[in-house]
Amino acid sequence: MSTPETAQGPAELVLTASVARRYYIDGRSKVEIAQEFRLSRFKVARLLDSARATGLVRIDIGYPGSIDVGLSGRLQEELGLQHAIVVDTVDEHPASLRSQVGRAAAELLSEIVAADDVLGLGWARSLMAMRGSLTSLAPCSVVQLTGALSRPDVDDSSIELVRDVARIAGGPASYFYAPMIVPDATTAAALRRQPELARAMERFASVTKAVVGVGGWDPPASTVHDALSPAERKALRRLGVLADVSGVFLDEEGTAVEAPLTQRIIGIRAAQLHRVPEVIAIAYGPEKAPATRAAIRGGYVTGLVTHSSFARALLPNG
Repeated sequence: MSTPETAQGPAELVLTASVARRYYIDGRSKVEIAQEFRLSRFKVARLLDSARATGLVRIDIGYPGSIDVGLSGRLQEELGLQHAIVVDTVDEHPASLRSQVGRAAAELLSEIVAADDVLGLGWARSLMAMRGSLTSLAPCSVVQLTGALSRPDVDDSSIELVRDVARIAGGPASYFYAPMIVPDATTAAALRRQPELARAMERFASVTKAVVGVGGWDPPASTVHDALSPAERKALRRLGVLADVSGVFLDEEGTAVEAPLTQRIIGIRAAQLHRVPEVIAIAYGPEKAPATRAAIRGGYVTGLVTHSSFARALLPNG
């Protein structure tokens, strides 16, 4: 027997809750709601019918499931995001949070990715958790966005991530064998000229949707930060680096920071990432909220999958 949570994908669920809130609490007309959300009046009517039929609307607006639709809608509206999915949990254990937001991201991806999309994937442990929960995906192309960055607690790399997601989608995969950070700019330039890598990187311009992790630098919570020497970290801090998104360094305002290290990174560049129409970040651990806020402010992240305490840390008034 289907439940309200399985009947709708997470993005549709958040949209339904937002429309219902406007209608039942704010007293807006269906015409006003249609104009605000750029929907037809018939679509608004169907969403309101669905809200009642699924139990989303009773005396108040709520949802008896794992997604906090109220907080999701508030986050989406106040930060101007294309999608915001907030997992309703009080569990703050990193492994558990990673599993829960990964599962929610997998559901969102299954809902919003179409066959004509080109899906770009960064690398983060949260993306590996997403892969573990992903069971279906439209037959899209899948592109690797960064070189491999190994961690002692993670066996798989960005290559396995792209291969596995492409296998689930049944679409083509563009991947390359190269580390994310190489010793010097000369080596990086030589690698980028290799045919396999050059072909994969040419696909960056075609990416329509991307999924990334966000690394925080204050306090440190980034696989890129952990891979650098103390001197390299200090140099980046002097330049004002607060966050990294797939190897793109950002300051507090979300402005890309060009550093000598940038020339040693094999992966998508700031301008290329900024041109991707939809970039969804999977983020957990409230300590990364300042970094994620910077990425949203700079336009490098347009959608977010996270959890309750993280969402409240992002919002101006908690």
